[in-house]
Amino acid sequence: MEQHLLDQINEWYEADEHQQIVDTLLAIPEEERDYESIGELGRAYNNLGLYEEALAHFDTISEAGNQDALWHYRVGYALYYLKRYEDAAQAFRKADQLEPGDQRTESFLYWSLQKAEKQKREQLRLAQKAASIKQGDSAKKRGDFSDAWLADFWEDSGYARDAYQSAPPTDELISSIEQELGYKLPSSYIELMKHRNGGVPKNTNFPTEEPTSWAEDHIAITGIMGIGREKSYSLCGDLGSPFMIEDWGYPDIGVVICDCPSAGHDVVMLDYRACGRDGEPEVVHVDQEDDYEITFLADNFEAFVKGLVNDEEYDTSAEDKANALEKVAHGAFSPLLEELCSRVTEVEQLEQKIRKICTQIVEAKGGFAFHADELSYVMYDVQFWLYTMSYPDTTRDQYVAAYPNIIAFGKEFGQGGYGPSFITDWLEVRRKEKRIVQDHGVIRFTDSYVAEIMETINQV
Repeated sequence: MEQHLLDQINEWYEADEHQQIVDTLLAIPEEERDYESIGELGRAYNNLGLYEEALAHFDTISEAGNQDALWHYRVGYALYYLKRYEDAAQAFRKADQLEPGDQRTESFLYWSLQKAEKQKREQLRLAQKAASIKQGDSAKKRGDFSDAWLADFWEDSGYARDAYQSAPPTDELISSIEQELGYKLPSSYIELMKHRNGGVPKNTNFPTEEPTSWAEDHIAITGIMGIGREKSYSLCGDLGSPFMIEDWGYPDIGVVICDCPSAGHDVVMLDYRACGRDGEPEVVHVDQEDDYEITFLADNFEAFVKGLVNDEEYDTSAEDKANALEKVAHGAFSPLLEELCSRVTEVEQLEQKIRKICTQIVEAKGGFAFHADELSYVMYDVQFWLYTMSYPDTTRDQYVAAYPNIIAFGKEFGQGGYGPSFITDWLEVRRKEKRIVQDHGVIRFTDSYVAEIMETINQV
């Protein structure tokens, strides 16, 4: 590829004009495209979320790419977002063998291996459930809800009545909603809705065997949607199941029945994949923050509602805060954070200042986590400044891949996880503010904003 075209592609890449890259490269006759141009075309398709198209182009240069770490990385990236995690892990492993130590590759390899194992467990469970249904071992369940249980299930509040609760559903309404959704609703769910058609239960937590974006061992719901269209949080209301699937991109595997405290970023669904549209669905948690990751909750709706537990079961806030304060005050920095701090001479007692900012975050939140608040943005700024001081040729993708190794998955001074969208959102905010600039793919703070950051740190 000629240098002037490569320079132009890099400019479009920096401006997120990936379709322009595709259009330009496709205009080159196929027989005239070389290895580099096809690789750039595949990368642009990856950035547009058109992963099958990306793989098709990468496949045409597979022989030449066999010993190229970047080719394997780009193939792994497409496979990862197609949820072909085992294949993605193989691609990232090969990229790591060809070019050891690349933090982007190491992070994606770790995530791919984790998700591949979970995917295998889910496939096995669904296959076992389908076989059980075929053998007639799984009958539809009708809610066995005693009067005493029902009397203590629902919370009575103005919010629950206004946002969720409708009149008890008629048979005609139930049939109409089922037709609109395309799924037969579980008899246990219908029975509960005939007692109270939507609302907020007193117990809003459900235990999990796997961590989610909400917690290590449970998820939380805000309410249970009723059968109807009238209320926002009813199955076919303006914030109901069709809206969450069509507008928010949740997988079309069944029916959204519960919203969660994240305001749309995770939901609870009835999952009909194993049983078919007229069968007895499982209940799953779907996490938009983690590329719509699905976590099994319960074998059926009745088991789900009867398995809900109170907030008090997980209220370790005082202990968690004390542990977090100890961590940020005395925990060992990750090797990467230690390295980055050791190279800074512009700020005295930098380690102590970082610990002090993080102590303020724990005091404000009760835990050690960064989100979209002002103090978190200070720490996003500090980490980016430190990293780009030591690695001045960093691209956006490289930084996103390196970020977890600074604090999120650090040693003792670590958070044990993070929301990737918070980092990408912060990057976009700073770019729009023109505090982060790009030059030939390399991103950095402006000199004037670096001065602001140093002033902020020094005032701590």
